Amino acid sequence: MTEILTFDEAPPEGTINFGIGQPSSDLLSLSVIEQASNAFLGNAHPLDLNYGASAGDRRFANALAGFLTREYGALTHPGSLMVTNGNSQALDFVCTVFTRPGDTVFVEEPSYFLAFRILADHGLNIVGIPIDEDGLIIEAVEAALKIHEPAFIYTIPSFHNPSAYTMSASRRAQLVALSLSHDFLIVADEVYHMLSYYEAPPMAFGTMIDSGTIISLGSFSKILAPALRLGWMQASEKLLEKAFENGVVNSGGSLNHYTSHIARHAIELGILEQHLMQLRQTFRGRVKAMDEALNSFLGNTLQWHRPKGGYFFWLALPEDMDADDLRSRVSDYEIGFQPGSRFSSRGELRHFLRLSFSYYNEDDIFEGIERLSRLIARAR
Repeated sequence: MTEILTFDEAPPEGTINFGIGQPSSDLLSLSVIEQASNAFLGNAHPLDLNYGASAGDRRFANALAGFLTREYGALTHPGSLMVTNGNSQALDFVCTVFTRPGDTVFVEEPSYFLAFRILADHGLNIVGIPIDEDGLIIEAVEAALKIHEPAFIYTIPSFHNPSAYTMSASRRAQLVALSLSHDFLIVADEVYHMLSYYEAPPMAFGTMIDSGTIISLGSFSKILAPALRLGWMQASEKLLEKAFENGVVNSGGSLNHYTSHIARHAIELGILEQHLMQLRQTFRGRVKAMDEALNSFLGNTLQWHRPKGGYFFWLALPEDMDADDLRSRVSDYEIGFQPGSRFSSRGELRHFLRLSFSYYNEDDIFEGIERLSRLIARAR
């Protein structure tokens, strides 16, 4: 009998856990990986199993640059790319290279809670900057700059985690201008940029690296498979030169060299883009299902906006209701979610919660929202 492997925070059988920000198993395409792997191994050279160049394999960089050019709608140069082990490792790497303990960094309030851990591991002081439906509030950034001198600002500009908001084009331009006038970096986590279901977001920060202040992070975790642990960093030549001086890169060569060959062939065969189209179609249906279920069961109780991409719904509870208290009762209803306080640098936002639609089909989404509605009704 084949053992079914689990993962961190895997839900008990029968539980619908909307706290899981991962693709469902039907969207993890073994056939894509198999085709790409066979194509690579059928023409591989023994040196493809060596350490590789610090920046990553040149053939992979060329393929990825072509893919990003098509997806971003602007020319991407292979020389602007560096291979990473995914976005979490890339953010950790950025902290190692471009900060020192005691430095200040700005983050969106709310923001991805695991990023807080990475920043804290490096001894960085975190300052939260509020957002609205157009992303970072620039006036709040300007006010914070009168008090602090940040090493960088960490932003998830497209289909933000957890709010699903997208930073407007004008605010992106204003933020770049501030980075130039106040000498800080913009670390743009663009992992959700390609997961747009209704309309494309504004131009990615990865298309603006000529400013010399931008580091754009991308990953195959959301568009192909998390197990690949493969991503990229896109930045100016000057910033990449500093990254290549890092001891880990110097001692070990390219990060995730072998996996980059598989991803390269997935791009060159055209199967990555086909898979991405399937993801968008499936997730579009799940967004619709969750929005309709919320309207049916909680339309008079909660507030939210329908996301245009990404993985998440961000729900506002009545202000006298605490999502952490709700979470302590979820086992009785076999339901799960992430409380808003996890996404706050100050432990606030306690009357918010995040739901992910990425892991469950439309029937399970409907059932899960019905369970959530019973939990909330009991708590009121």
